[in-house]
Amino acid sequence: EPLRGKRNEPAHVIHTARCLAIARGESLEHLAATTTANACRLFLRQES
Repeated sequence: EPLRGKRNEPAHVIHTARCLAIARGESLEHLAATTTANACRLFLRQES
């Protein structure tokens, strides 16, 4: 919670990602790869 009470900025998402990776018991790199793959599947989805 290093930024609690401060303005929310996209650049601060790394702090949330670190906490989430710890809670899930995985590396930050693995979490980043997983969320990137999920975003690509969601937003790059082609209409059938």
